Amino acid sequence: MSDRKKINVESLVKEIEKLTKKNISDKDIVSLEDYRKLKKKNKEPFHVLFIDDDESFRRALVRFLESEGYRVTAATDGTQLDKVLGDDPIDLILLDVGLPWVNGYELATILKGHKDLKSIPLVFVSGKATDLDIQKGKNIGADDFIPKPFELEDLKERLARLL
Repeated sequence: MSDRKKINVESLVKEIEKLTKKNISDKDIVSLEDYRKLKKKNKEPFHVLFIDDDESFRRALVRFLESEGYRVTAATDGTQLDKVLGDDPIDLILLDVGLPWVNGYELATILKGHKDLKSIPLVFVSGKATDLDIQKGKNIGADDFIPKPFELEDLKERLARLL
């Protein structure tokens, strides 16, 4: 028999966690603009959050965006945000106006009021697109408003401009 002791894994894990937290807190905070530049430089796909209750439109647009190299997380309405918002940063939000329960304007107001989401570009994509609707979206903080129906090339150009 050898004199080997059983390793106290719990204390080892605590020490590693402590050092990890210290090292993370010592790191400089990267601005959102620097993060976007770095992401673009490294060719990492941009992450788009797309919220629309029309299932066929949502599926079609997700397919298009993914074919263009975007990574897309989709939701049918604001009640699903707790399931789709995670640790992975969102680079752009596409949002329909005519959502059930909480409409797109109300949801955009909440998103733009959140400290972690307020600087993320937000684009309304909606069939409801009078001049008054577009102005209301811009007043909330939307970066663009794309009326449905639209040309996919137009959407592609607008997203590229914002990202």
